[in-house]
Amino acid sequence: MSEYKPPRKIKDNIYKMIFEEAELFIEFLENFVPIDTLKNLTPDRVENISPRHLPLFTDNMDSDTVKRIRLGESEDVYVISVLEHESEVNYTSPFKMLQYITYILSEHVKENDAKYHREKDRNGKTEMKLSTWKDFRYPPVFPIVFFDGPGEWTGARNFIDRTEMSGVFEKYIPKFEYALVNLNDYSQNDLVAYGNALSLLLIVDKIRKSDDIKNLKDLPEQFIEEMSKKVPEAFLKIFRDSIELLLRRINAPVEEISKITNQVYERRFNSMFEIIDGYDVQATRKQAREEGREEGREEGREEAKNEYEARLKNQAEEIAKLQKRIAELETMRI
Repeated sequence: MSEYKPPRKIKDNIYKMIFEEAELFIEFLENFVPIDTLKNLTPDRVENISPRHLPLFTDNMDSDTVKRIRLGESEDVYVISVLEHESEVNYTSPFKMLQYITYILSEHVKENDAKYHREKDRNGKTEMKLSTWKDFRYPPVFPIVFFDGPGEWTGARNFIDRTEMSGVFEKYIPKFEYALVNLNDYSQNDLVAYGNALSLLLIVDKIRKSDDIKNLKDLPEQFIEEMSKKVPEAFLKIFRDSIELLLRRINAPVEEISKITNQVYERRFNSMFEIIDGYDVQATRKQAREEGREEGREEGREEAKNEYEARLKNQAEEIAKLQKRIAELETMRI
């Protein structure tokens, strides 16, 4: 079965919501970024400043976000999170990050100098430093690429590796490397061990085709039960949208999707996963038809036909069972 590819806009919007939520972003840093300075943050120290950088949010960059993290009274760290969902690696990432970095630092200088003059005019003095002073220091900008597409990330991570004649002009070429978080490098058990709302969302995101649905069976019941209580109310819509994308990937009947996803709001994650595990009816029918067409001899075609009809019968029974189960759940909700 070919892999379902959700419209980029829908999936990007889900990840935009994830990375714009301070609590989820903090969980991301805790789980995937090995920098102690960025651990144990609180939401009040994380500011989403993406709207200030809208001039850069073009060319399908809808899910990219920029955060300002306040580490102290005057210490800021800017974190760029770039989300890549393409089926192919984006080889322009080093240049895109360079654009972000220079733009962010330019905006920081403007804001810093304006604040300096306001405080100086108001109080006659200020502890801030103008950007033109010798001891002024730029804040660090930490670029991250989060990749959840299939396969390996083969793009250059340092800008110099994308520059011609880098050996000759090495001293004069910007040198920086972005951090790469490749979801493929993390097993389901790794994500379960994190035990937070983000881990559940990423587990769902890793299910790309019907063969992967079996992974839901391997989820510890205790983990699912904890998540059904632990996921904050504000994040339920994000989780619901993620489940809808999953159901579309595995060819669940369109008319059933809303009935299933609404269970997210009721926090009935276990029963919802049970139903999801039973879906891939359309894919099975398609496979049976293809097998029937591929059989070249008459007796082969007859055998494929019988097998096809048997599968249809079995799937019809499965649909009936699933619909009965959904009806029972609807009755319980009422």
